[in-house]
Amino acid sequence: MPLIHARDAAEAKVAAIGAVNPRRAGFKNSLIQWVKRRVARALDWHVREQVEFNRAVMACVQATLEALKETHRAMAAEDFRARWEEWRKGFESRHSAEEIHILRTISELHGEFTAALSRNTTEVQQRLWKDLETVRAEYEALIHRELTVIRQRLLAQTAAPAAPAPAIAESPHASIDWLRFADQFRGSEEHVREHQQRYIGRFAGATDVLDLGCGRGEFLEAARDGGLAARGIDQNQECVALCRAKGLDAEHADLFSYLTSLPDDSLGAAFCSHVVEHLPPAQLPDLVNLLARKLRAGALVAIETPNPERLEIFATHFYIDPTHTRPVPPVLLHFYLVEAGFGSVEIERPAAASDYAILARKL
Repeated sequence: MPLIHARDAAEAKVAAIGAVNPRRAGFKNSLIQWVKRRVARALDWHVREQVEFNRAVMACVQATLEALKETHRAMAAEDFRARWEEWRKGFESRHSAEEIHILRTISELHGEFTAALSRNTTEVQQRLWKDLETVRAEYEALIHRELTVIRQRLLAQTAAPAAPAPAIAESPHASIDWLRFADQFRGSEEHVREHQQRYIGRFAGATDVLDLGCGRGEFLEAARDGGLAARGIDQNQECVALCRAKGLDAEHADLFSYLTSLPDDSLGAAFCSHVVEHLPPAQLPDLVNLLARKLRAGALVAIETPNPERLEIFATHFYIDPTHTRPVPPVLLHFYLVEAGFGSVEIERPAAASDYAILARKL
């Protein structure tokens, strides 16, 4: 670079040979400039050789610069060839290190994948065994319910009747296996008994409690466990036989005939679960009036039935039972009770249940 700078400065001087320095305008200065130009032109023949020599020297300097450039390029190429071996060794070393790193990474990923696959396999196996246990439990529960129904029927067939019962007209659908029907669509005895146990506290202190439509005897069992004296009637002979086999006080009787035969003001309380929806609508007020006549003053009556205010019962279980006539709205049953002489009427609508219960006391 210093040589290039010197060349540029020399070329500037060569270009200035024979030139006249400019001056300010004016007659005197113009005259002096004219004289200088004439002298320079007169001396041109004297300095021509010097100018040519100077230009040849500059050409030599330019040729020297070109040669230096070529030499520099050649030296750079030679340096590259000299360094290539070193660079190649470094490249191969780095390549080997990268290859080792990639292989180690692949090995680690393979180990993690294998571990994750093993964990997922274990989880799938655990879920499978858990599902199999659930299915097994469901099948065992199903078998238990079937055996319970068979055992109940055998108990009902072998239980000795307390006394000969008068002939009672059975339901028009008497050919249905009602014990199995109740177990499948009403629920197990344990479930129904646990549900009806909440009424026992409401009947505390009552005597001569009558369960109208006692079915399999869930309320009677809950009453016995709670120290409450209760008896039941039902139109289904198998249900009555099953209740007697359990040691419960149950009688095969028609609902209206039995109530009519009782003395007035003789019952201490009455419980009626899932019965009123089986009655023809015109008989429901007759039943309420009969209860009003047969219950003592202050006696409690509790009636439980599907709640038609919950529309899902019409799409699920209400019409599964072929003996259901039509649901009974709570306000209608409330009206019948008040008209018959009951007071302190309460309507319970459990949030998680599809039934409602109405409780009232005879005035």
